[in-house]
Amino acid sequence: MVITQATVKDMEGVMALLKANHVSNMTEEEKKNGFVTTNLNEEQFVRLVEEEDGVTIAKDGDKIVAFALAASWDYWKEWPLFQYMIELLPQTEYNGEMLSVENSYQYGPVCVDKDYRGTGVFEQVFFASLSNMEKRFPYMITFVNKVNPRSFAAHTRKALLDEVMDFSWNTNNYWMLGCKTSNRP
Repeated sequence: MVITQATVKDMEGVMALLKANHVSNMTEEEKKNGFVTTNLNEEQFVRLVEEEDGVTIAKDGDKIVAFALAASWDYWKEWPLFQYMIELLPQTEYNGEMLSVENSYQYGPVCVDKDYRGTGVFEQVFFASLSNMEKRFPYMITFVNKVNPRSFAAHTRKALLDEVMDFSWNTNNYWMLGCKTSNRP
């Protein structure tokens, strides 16, 4: 297993894994094991790789078996949910500091191929992504839909994230989670 930052050549594998685990392509039974809600098109993926160095992947041979996305708020601002989160930041205190677009970034989604869940690859990809962004930001912020308790458990137990606050947007309820980018087990 190799954990590394993705290049544009990895786009097909990342996009295939994203599509297979996107909430819109899953049955209700499959959703119980976790899902992602953010979609990317090719242009957004290329920008994420080239401008943000924001795609951490796990490869088993040539197969991409996990990924974690991370980028500045400037990158994410075109998505309405992230626009709302950006509005919340100046009102949100975490670790004794007010959050901002300057001192935090948005992590996620993260996705692990169903055949690799429970193998430790989630933690490897998460902490590699966190380490990669540490040089730019002191805080990582993310969100988990409250109908996705598997993701909440993974992030709070395995990734050691703190619950920062709850918020609602577009008829959905979310946990906002965060940590210092220097966070390590």
